[in-house]
Amino acid sequence: MSSDNTFGQNDWLVDEMFQQYQEDPNSVDAEWRKFFEAKGSPRSAQGAGTAGKAGKDTAASAPKTNAKVAATTGAPSQDGRETQVDSAAKKAKATSNKQTSALPKPKKSPLDGINGVTVEPGEYQLKGAFKAIAKNMNESLEVPTATTVRDMPVKLMFENRSLINDHLKRTRGGKISFTHIIGYAIVQATKLHPDMNKNYKEDGKKSFAVQPEHVNLGLAIDLPGKDGSRSLVVAAIKETEKLAFNEFIDAYEDIVKRARDGKLTMDDFSGVTIQLTNPGGIGTRHSIPRLTKGQGTIVGVGAMDYPAEFAGASEDRLAELGVGKLVTLTSTYDHRVIQGAESGEFLRDISQLLIDDKFWDEIFTALDIPYSPMRWAQDLPNSGVNKDTRVMQLIQAYRSRGHLIADTNPLRWHQPGLPVPDSRDLLLESHGLTIWDLDRTFHVGGFGGKETMTLREVMSRLRAAYTLHVGAEFTHVMDRDEREWLRDRLEIGMPKPTSAEQKYILQKLNAAEAFENFLQTKYLGQKRFSLEGAETLIPLMDAVIDTAAGQGLDEVVIGMPHRGRLNVLFNIVGKPVATIFNEFEGNVQSAQQGGSGDVKYHLGFEGQHIQMFGDGEIKVSLAANPSHLEAVDPVLVGMARAKADLLKEAGVREDNPVVPIMLHGDASFAGLGVVQETLNLSRLPGYSVGGTVHIVVNNQIGFTTTPDSGRSSYYATDLAKGFDCPVFHVNGDDPEAAAWVAQLATEYRREFGKDVFIDLICYRLRGHNEADDPTVTQPVMYDRIHSHDSVRTRYTKDLIGRGDITAEDAEKAAQDFHDQLDSVFTDVKESEGKPSEQTGITDSQELTRGLDTSISEDTFKRLAEAFQNLPEDFAANKRLKSVMKKRGGSFTDGDIDWGWGELLAFGSLAEAGKFVRLAGEDSQRGTFTQRHAVLYNPDNGEAYNPLDHNAIEAGNGGRFEVFNSALTEFAGMGFEYGYTLGNKDAMVAWEAQFGDFANGAQTIIDEYVSSGETKWGELSSLTLLLPHGYEGQGPDHSSARIERYLQLVAEGSMTVAQPSTPANHFHLLRRQALGEMKRPLVVFSPKSMLRNKAAVSQPADFIEVDRFQSVIDDPKFVERGNKKIADTDKVTTIMLCSGKIYWDLEKKREKDGRDDVAIIRVEMLHPIPFNRLRDAFANYPNAKQIRWVQDEPANQGAWPFYNEHLRDLIPDMPEMVRVSRRSQSTTATGVAKVHQQEEKALLEEAFEK
Repeated sequence: MSSDNTFGQNDWLVDEMFQQYQEDPNSVDAEWRKFFEAKGSPRSAQGAGTAGKAGKDTAASAPKTNAKVAATTGAPSQDGRETQVDSAAKKAKATSNKQTSALPKPKKSPLDGINGVTVEPGEYQLKGAFKAIAKNMNESLEVPTATTVRDMPVKLMFENRSLINDHLKRTRGGKISFTHIIGYAIVQATKLHPDMNKNYKEDGKKSFAVQPEHVNLGLAIDLPGKDGSRSLVVAAIKETEKLAFNEFIDAYEDIVKRARDGKLTMDDFSGVTIQLTNPGGIGTRHSIPRLTKGQGTIVGVGAMDYPAEFAGASEDRLAELGVGKLVTLTSTYDHRVIQGAESGEFLRDISQLLIDDKFWDEIFTALDIPYSPMRWAQDLPNSGVNKDTRVMQLIQAYRSRGHLIADTNPLRWHQPGLPVPDSRDLLLESHGLTIWDLDRTFHVGGFGGKETMTLREVMSRLRAAYTLHVGAEFTHVMDRDEREWLRDRLEIGMPKPTSAEQKYILQKLNAAEAFENFLQTKYLGQKRFSLEGAETLIPLMDAVIDTAAGQGLDEVVIGMPHRGRLNVLFNIVGKPVATIFNEFEGNVQSAQQGGSGDVKYHLGFEGQHIQMFGDGEIKVSLAANPSHLEAVDPVLVGMARAKADLLKEAGVREDNPVVPIMLHGDASFAGLGVVQETLNLSRLPGYSVGGTVHIVVNNQIGFTTTPDSGRSSYYATDLAKGFDCPVFHVNGDDPEAAAWVAQLATEYRREFGKDVFIDLICYRLRGHNEADDPTVTQPVMYDRIHSHDSVRTRYTKDLIGRGDITAEDAEKAAQDFHDQLDSVFTDVKESEGKPSEQTGITDSQELTRGLDTSISEDTFKRLAEAFQNLPEDFAANKRLKSVMKKRGGSFTDGDIDWGWGELLAFGSLAEAGKFVRLAGEDSQRGTFTQRHAVLYNPDNGEAYNPLDHNAIEAGNGGRFEVFNSALTEFAGMGFEYGYTLGNKDAMVAWEAQFGDFANGAQTIIDEYVSSGETKWGELSSLTLLLPHGYEGQGPDHSSARIERYLQLVAEGSMTVAQPSTPANHFHLLRRQALGEMKRPLVVFSPKSMLRNKAAVSQPADFIEVDRFQSVIDDPKFVERGNKKIADTDKVTTIMLCSGKIYWDLEKKREKDGRDDVAIIRVEMLHPIPFNRLRDAFANYPNAKQIRWVQDEPANQGAWPFYNEHLRDLIPDMPEMVRVSRRSQSTTATGVAKVHQQEEKALLEEAFEK
């Protein structure tokens, strides 16, 4: 104990407890019983007779403490988040009036009530608390005290307290009082001056100064009695020297609450070492309290007011002069153990703490306030740069960098290792402004719709607009109209949702959380990649779709990773929950007959969204995706572009009616290159979709990797700024803010046709999957997460606290949703379903049979004339005159090269009404200067596409669009694949600059092109044009990696071809476009063969030949139609080959005069045309050996595939051997001479007898 008088001023309470104990020992706590049994009656009760409680007759002597003063020590209730900018401005004005108002003239004279005061003469016995007070005062006369007095400025405390309480009101609720701050300052000053914590003790004739082990701060608490009287108790906050400010507040409020509830224990009343009393609550400026025995120091806090000489000053005058309020603190101390100088320094340090930067930094840090406190500074003169200009600079600073201090992280977590951005330009002092300027009026140039405004209102508006739960980055946007559009809406602020809208948001959160909880309970341990921690995504996405529906748009297409996908499928797209439950049961129904299917969190779906608060309706579809994060991005925008083009070509609408919503993870968005590739396409003419709404579900972790190891940028979304896109960072714990931002982003997209980003900052409740334990790698972060209420819980409490709904309503809504899920779950369990059979997709589509792919003579001529008869106002480049002339005369002159033969295919399709799209790197001219699909006027750079112009004139609805893509393979190919999903009837071709460059799109090839049908039922007729050929150009420009595509194929999933003539290529392309089967086509197109004079076709090959030839027998021996024209019995060796090498072999055979060798071309490598090959082999009955001849090394090209499969399909075929380069880890030599030597050796080996 710190003194003999353990309970100090609380002795009267001990007396009452003792009397209660005497009447019934069980009526007091065990702690009190133990104390009274050990100590007997308290000293104050000895000889007191039967002192009882102060009765009603003592009411006249009851303290007349103002109820408002007593209430200041209570914990306030949370009354809802206020985020509207205009509300913040009104509050700022009210605060300004309150802080700058001098002593107001009383509305009611004190004399008005004088006649109502009655006094009952006589005397009455002091009892209870009043008796104890009298006793304590008598004893206090024995304590030699002295008092130090100091006036302290409280301007900074007013401002920072207001900042803190505004933040608390918006976030977790509660508020801090001046007494909290001063009490904490007293504790810190006592740590600096431990002598102020001493007390005096006598033992016999010896005197002692007692230095307690801890600083136990006593609070004087005014308690109302049951009879209306009021009593004062002093309760101790123990060991305050160990407490941070937030812990001090918790301990303070705990003591006050338990005092109000009558739950203080004996320990709470004992051990006070230094006491705080607050007579200023009733307006007293200066009071000298009395010390009771056992106390060393009591600090009195007076009223906060302006100096009396300014009592009549106006608000403007006070602000102009820089006059602030003062508070008077008194330190009354026991002079036997504490000296006057120590007391003076003690008050001096309290005064300094209240204006100290470090003191306020500690308070803001402890309370997780995301921005810096205001700083004490002397008032600065309005010299140099005018203060009006400084205020404008401050406004601009908040517009451009306010997001840095916005309260957007629900965990209030800063990842160690990530850089802390410099936000000093958001401080007043950085602009030569101080707290003394807050109530002065400045010119603000129309900010907030006003020409002049106090700095306080400016700051309130700026904080409300830019530092609440939305942090906006938009000042980097280059277009002024866009910046002003965004600025105006941000500075107006978010309107408070209606009650109906709030309940709708809560309904969405209920659905999101209940869905996850249900799956976690029923399918414990199954992977589902839950949305928990990011449930706000559901109302956010709903708001985007709802806004798009209100805009009258046609469709929303969604692409997203697996995290939260099941929740989105159910709550956004409308996938039946029974289907999802069946998938969890293992009863997956493949989207394609006989297909393999995929895991449930990769699947897509289509649904319909009907506006909740409007009449709009819109289609919603979710694209299937693989686990390869972000791979779906270009596919999604390709789908959107195709759907929009369809509507445009049909004349339905000319705008951008299809809204892509692209979801990203924070780690994948920053880390994966396809994101940048896709963004780079967003504003290119062949790829624009009028803007994508991007949502980064930022759970602040990537599997187990934290942002400090996952990105070099501060924000996960920083890449977006490089593409001139605005970014909104939003707190995932505020679904109202998220819904507002979603609406704002969708409106921006509609207004400006650009991509826009929402960074939804949230967390991941569980590990990467449900079986993963994240506490192993992120223990500190997950300590926070596991003690963090869900967003639904928080929002529900908020609505209940505001009286918008009752707790019963909220519980019933959640239970109803759970019951609905449970009912469906029971039905699924009882249904005993089973997965669909996986027999393969070979027969899932009808083969194209009997298709005539020829064109008429008139069509041929019209296409030729399109290049010959250019518009009069268009001048062709002189260098292309020979090309134009050759194409124009091709019907007569023949010798049609590859480039023209290909254009005849595309042009004829477009003329007949087909939508044809060709895109790739340099596709308009062609990598090898062979195509010239689009001509450019050398006089003005104007572009002209002759075959597209011809298609438009034909009036059949066809088009031939050719686009040079950005330098991209992954996104480029992915976009075109997506286009084929959005327009299944279009002829879409993606061309690689060189065939091997397609390996930059390997993920698209593996996950979409080759397997999309069997996994997801996606039917794509995408054509890949991959230049391939060995001409000595080195390892990187020779091979398109035929072997890779053949390794990927099965069940006819793709057509893989390497035509050797322009005409056969023509027929192949037309078959792909006109056939009923929708499967990808991979064409290994030529390079040197483009100009090989032997590798040409004649008009008849386009007009009279009516189909693609998968196998071309040797024309020296067999004509088309399998008619022999030479002695095939001489042939002893059959050469099988594909592509360009045929012309090399033919040249060598002719040179050597060999008639014992037949060369058969395999034009279609897959599906293996075994029937055609069997027929061709049968033409050479004396053949002893088949030689597979290829340019590619032995371990590459078509040989490994054909060596494995061909004999199984044609068991009686002759022996087959390989002629090729040796097996290599690279594709080709980089030395031209070596290439020539290899080529010569290969040809020699091929014709070896």
